[in-house]
Amino acid sequence: MMRESRRMREVQTPIIPVIAELIRAHPGTVSLGQGVAYYGPPPEALEAVQQFQADPANHKYTLVQGIDPLLEVIHHKLLEENGIALTETQRIIVTAGGNMAFMNALLAITDPGDQIILQLPYYFNHEMAISMVNCEAVCVPTNEHYQLQLDTIRNAITDHTRAIVTVSPNNPAGVVYAESDLRAVNALCREAGLYHISDEAYEYFTYDGARHFSPGSISDSSEYTISLYSLSKAYGFASWRIGWMVAPDHLYTAIKKAQDTILICPPVVSQYAAVAAMQVGSAYCREKLKAMTATRHIIQQALNELGELITLPRSDGAFYFLLRVRTDMDAMTLAERLIREHRVAVIPSTAFGLTTGCYLRLSYGALDEEIAAEASRRLVHGLRCIVP
Repeated sequence: MMRESRRMREVQTPIIPVIAELIRAHPGTVSLGQGVAYYGPPPEALEAVQQFQADPANHKYTLVQGIDPLLEVIHHKLLEENGIALTETQRIIVTAGGNMAFMNALLAITDPGDQIILQLPYYFNHEMAISMVNCEAVCVPTNEHYQLQLDTIRNAITDHTRAIVTVSPNNPAGVVYAESDLRAVNALCREAGLYHISDEAYEYFTYDGARHFSPGSISDSSEYTISLYSLSKAYGFASWRIGWMVAPDHLYTAIKKAQDTILICPPVVSQYAAVAAMQVGSAYCREKLKAMTATRHIIQQALNELGELITLPRSDGAFYFLLRVRTDMDAMTLAERLIREHRVAVIPSTAFGLTTGCYLRLSYGALDEEIAAEASRRLVHGLRCIVP
């Protein structure tokens, strides 16, 4: 019989396109759904694209791991901003976004049946990727504030565990993990002989004094720490598909095998644009963060009006709120009704592995203050009308 693979059948359907179709079917819907930044790349990146066209050699394949100018600017960035002083035991590999970096890591370190520990709620593409490589995602609950629980993580380790994943600042919860907890996870990985995969795509998006910490900066952690980064959010590069990973040298050949097979090389025009953007530096993102902070405040103030109808843990990172609604209604039903009846879109928690209770993820990264105020008004009104 002609059929799809059983493996892919078990992978969850991506929620973002599902919500997008609902939005399309209900014109006028304001979206608090997909996580993108409101701004695009700096002008210098666009100028680099124009210069790129002048050299015919740029239209050919380049190195699997990325072009030298980009590798050099990343090397400098890691040292200056993340405290990661690369040694001969580490390699940078430029990827087509952070998701590809994560898939590269899985293909390099796992065999079918292996286990990867994710924090619950998880980033749904991580859980999907683990299923696709015939491995098992072992989901460890965070506490009521979405912070790490070290004892629970330790108890989840088995003989089949290959890695522990942390995402900080976090998607979907918007929290920033404490440096002490990230150090403890890293030490646990060293002790247990596991890889620590640290996804830091939202490293610049922190608020109210929260600080980002890179586990890859920990002394003598280079042999087992895999750090993932992305330009998609920080530099408005979502569609350009550029990220990178810092991985132990002993995984370099395996990662290049995976990348050469799937991609050959990262998009070369995007790499040259990335060089120009990163030479502008993180000040570009931090300047844009001022407007996002104002938008965040508008939504946070509106959510506070809901009182005991919701529970909203502190969120100091990324551009998400993950709230729990006090209702027996399932999250997908509530999300659908908010779109159909009140023209405001959110992401239901089932996509992030939360199947008990009703949670909704709100993304404010793409909104200006006026739209944020309207989205907040619709959401607050909608929840009051729908939830008994």
